[in-house]
Amino acid sequence: MSSAAIFEKGTAPSESQRAALVKLLADEDPTVYRTIRQRILECGPTASGWLQPHLLSREPVLRRRVQEIMDHLARQAADDHFLTFCLSQGEECDLERGAWLLAQTRYPDINVAAYQALLDSYVGDLRDRLETGSPPRATLGQLNRYLFGELGFHGNELNYYEPDNSYVSRVLDRRTGNPISLCLVYLLVARRLHLPLTGIGMPGHFLCRYQSSTEEVYIDAFNQGRLLSKADCIRYLVQTSQGFQAGFLSPTTPRRILLRMCTNLHQIYQQLKQAEEAERLKRYFLALAK
Repeated sequence: MSSAAIFEKGTAPSESQRAALVKLLADEDPTVYRTIRQRILECGPTASGWLQPHLLSREPVLRRRVQEIMDHLARQAADDHFLTFCLSQGEECDLERGAWLLAQTRYPDINVAAYQALLDSYVGDLRDRLETGSPPRATLGQLNRYLFGELGFHGNELNYYEPDNSYVSRVLDRRTGNPISLCLVYLLVARRLHLPLTGIGMPGHFLCRYQSSTEEVYIDAFNQGRLLSKADCIRYLVQTSQGFQAGFLSPTTPRRILLRMCTNLHQIYQQLKQAEEAERLKRYFLALAK
């Protein structure tokens, strides 16, 4: 191994050292590659800047390894950002920001502004259809026809425990998800429309609730936005092993919604035996549970 590739941890490598590191990345010896990869990762996020030009290298092995290291660094940075958010935010944190930060821990290169513009476009379409002063059920019915009818959002019953069901970017891409992620999309649209909706984290299921001074309506986003009464929810809970407790129908804070999403993902990754991913999610939910 070239002595130029050796530098003190925590210091930026010189131009000649960077060139030596890149050259050795394509070495066929797995031990050399692992050593060089670790050296580069120790440089931190700045390494992406001098690695990026080599994505266009004519050597396929070098291109592949550079891409892998850059992806790792990007996910590491996203992990730090979300963990900082989890440790610093209160119960009424910015749910949308938290959901995007969580999605970036898995897909660091997503264009958040483009997805937010997509949600804005949904709202633009809906504003033309909603009549001011309409009864809540009429407003929710119009919202349901648009999201679940025209756009085709639906619960992913075939692959309920697929990790992508929990990342909001993938839910918007595929228009399918689990109960909490579909409720998240519903809440993000409703917030833009200034509708009084909150998340309701029942045991084993997640709903939205429209609450005004005159009416209370529950929305099951996983089942095409089916509208439910409080009595319907109580009947459902009575039939479960948990039974009914008044707190089960209390609004869930944004922080608790993110906690539940992370807990769900941790359990999914454990079932899939993806230990590194499960450990990552464990850090998040422990931070959010504080």
